[in-house]
Amino acid sequence: MSTIVKAADAAEFLSLVPRMLGYVPARSLVMIPFARSRSLGAMRFDLPADADIDAFASSAIGLVCRLPDADAVAAVAYTDARFDGERMPHPALFEALERRADASGLRMTDALCVAADGWGSMFDPGLPRGGRPLAELEVAPPGAEDIDDVDGDQSSGAELPAPGLVETERVGRALLAFARAAEVLCGDDISTAEPSDSVDDARVDPQALAAVCGLEDLPGFFEDALEWRVDDIVPYDAAAMVWCLARPSLRDVALVQWSGTFDDGDRALDAQLRWESGEEYPAQLAMRMWGEGDRPDPDRLERALALTRRIAALAPRESRPGALAMCAWLAWGLGLSTHADSYAREACAIEPEHGLSEIVRSFVQAGHLPDWAFRRPAPAR
Repeated sequence: MSTIVKAADAAEFLSLVPRMLGYVPARSLVMIPFARSRSLGAMRFDLPADADIDAFASSAIGLVCRLPDADAVAAVAYTDARFDGERMPHPALFEALERRADASGLRMTDALCVAADGWGSMFDPGLPRGGRPLAELEVAPPGAEDIDDVDGDQSSGAELPAPGLVETERVGRALLAFARAAEVLCGDDISTAEPSDSVDDARVDPQALAAVCGLEDLPGFFEDALEWRVDDIVPYDAAAMVWCLARPSLRDVALVQWSGTFDDGDRALDAQLRWESGEEYPAQLAMRMWGEGDRPDPDRLERALALTRRIAALAPRESRPGALAMCAWLAWGLGLSTHADSYAREACAIEPEHGLSEIVRSFVQAGHLPDWAFRRPAPAR
């Protein structure tokens, strides 16, 4: 259930914004849409350059307008700029936002700025020239104690886990053995790593053979993986997941399934096999990648993201882009565009022009959000 906290004034409202987002924004504009007096969430944008203010305001207000219940919006700028005894920073940005909101039939409830040396509101006729003290934002309204305190900015938490050297070496050896076993069983040279003198090419590792055979029920493998303990993944399971996520045809089955249901994974696998035989790929499955269709279960996406972050960290560097691309898409699906771009850039640094990674980067750069971000969750039964 949602936690409802009533803010008595602008200072209390600002104290809640980081809690709503889960981090303290830096060099950002946060738009908070309202339906009557209740907030509908929050959208964060990088602060625009002065030359881009009008286009930026149109895009930001346009996204708010996609929320069918939104009738008002508040804007909050977090900036390194200072009052320095003068007027509030970024006045042109707030004026452009107010113009676009008015033209779109939205009421601008407030235009706030948290600067390096104070805070203030453009709608406050008594605002001191140097702004109000930042210490006023440290007092949260009653009820806010039920919401966890936050630290770090929008980029925090995108770093991959740091498993130990022994663990990564085990997964690297398991991946070599897995690729060898897959080649023997499938007749396909699909290794994603350089051969190693430590692997006996004349012998196929029985554990690797068992892991390859475990992919016979691919949706079952992907579903079971959501229940793995991410800090204690069996090396051959990790190798199998690295191998799958490095292959778009298998990765896309995981994407559809983790953002949907087990049955969706079954349908995606069947559709992939039919597509490889020359049939059309079903539009209702393909649209998921673009952020359309039924709203995913956020807990399911979060578990998949935790899993793929660990898999990416365990994989040898040259085998990492597939897992990183999946991290990027899952983060984007959860509304974590800054994290999504970080994962996608890391994948492209290893494999330039990596397909899914470039798609996610294009989403982020265009400000494209999943369609389900603008729809309320269905009521729980």
